[in-house]
Amino acid sequence: MTVRLRLARPADVPALAALERASFSSDRLSPRQLTWHASGRSNARFVVAERGGEIVGNALVFFRRGARRARLYSIVVDGTARGLGLGGRLLERVERVAKATGATELGLEVRTRNAAAIALYEREGYVRVGTKRRYYEDGADAARYLKKL
Repeated sequence: MTVRLRLARPADVPALAALERASFSSDRLSPRQLTWHASGRSNARFVVAERGGEIVGNALVFFRRGARRARLYSIVVDGTARGLGLGGRLLERVERVAKATGATELGLEVRTRNAAAIALYEREGYVRVGTKRRYYEDGADAARYLKKL
């Protein structure tokens, strides 16, 4: 079945919230935050991956007016859609979106123990630029990565 990438809509929020709950034990976006970003009014772009009418992944990227660096907030892929290259597709799409808004760099943080995500970012040209100790709500460290677009 084909997976289609598109911008999130407010009607997607229940599915997005369910995906957050299934994917993260902490540091989740609230339904209110999801609604705001899906509205298209925030300084973010929210890309969803849809398969057979169901949301199976998403990526959220933030922008600051006048800044040349965009920030990838998260990429989420449902367990049923892992292994399909969806993380890479979502990453490539948000990079294109970031470029289109004038960003010249994309930065991100990732749990230092998330080997699969780190492998994806490094394979796609991201360079580790530091560590943020106790960055996540549960006290986990984050590796900081950056890519020139």
